[in-house]
Amino acid sequence: MPDPRVVFDDLRDEGDALDSLVGGAPVADWGRRTPAPGWSVAHQIAHLAWTDRVALLAVTDADAFAVETEKASAAPYSFVDEAAEEGAVRPPVELLARWREGRAALQDALSAAPAGARFPWYGPPMGAMSMATARLMETWAHGQDVADALGVAREPTARLRHVVHIGVRTRDFAFGVRGMTPPGEEFRIELTAPGPGGERWTYGPKDAAQRVTGPAVDFCLLVTQRANRADLALTADGPDADRWLDIAQAFAGPAGRGRDPQDHGSRRRA
Repeated sequence: MPDPRVVFDDLRDEGDALDSLVGGAPVADWGRRTPAPGWSVAHQIAHLAWTDRVALLAVTDADAFAVETEKASAAPYSFVDEAAEEGAVRPPVELLARWREGRAALQDALSAAPAGARFPWYGPPMGAMSMATARLMETWAHGQDVADALGVAREPTARLRHVVHIGVRTRDFAFGVRGMTPPGEEFRIELTAPGPGGERWTYGPKDAAQRVTGPAVDFCLLVTQRANRADLALTADGPDADRWLDIAQAFAGPAGRGRDPQDHGSRRRA
């Protein structure tokens, strides 16, 4: 079991890394289109600010969070876009301040949460560490969209281990959200960690009949649906593992449509 303080610190660092991209960006850059259809850089930050706010409600005010879930139930396919649109029209300096304040408040609330406490969410209830991991995953994923819009190549870090963890744990969810029966057996996952050491992050039994291998960063891009499988250096052995790589989804909500293959160039890594 990871030390909760490590997860909380990594969440803070992931937010700071994205803040370094947008904090000093010219106002014009906030209007740049990102790979997410209809979303600018401002939409991406507005979404993170909104999600941090509702996560803070989940941790500190369950009744207020219940009101948010009612709104989501009334418009399940549009409430996320509507919240992003509402925030994106704010001046960048105001939006940036709201995001900074919200993520700092959530960081404090998660760090102060009692051990073993569970909080409501749009999926199953989560503990503080799981909530922090989910927020890190989303921050990294939306940060990738921002980096792509700004033409910035981000250096992968060991914080990706948290994204990998969610990606592996949500395997059955990815099948279920599409009305498919999850495989009955575990897969072996072997991923090459970022950095020069060539460390391997492994999950599942060594003798599993089906497996997935490749760079950890590519796996993270896949499960957050930030890149098409065709543009990634991931290999599946076994029919169920192969199907999983087509539908993998680490985030809650309806089945995502994913990203189209790149028209030129490639993310594929040797």
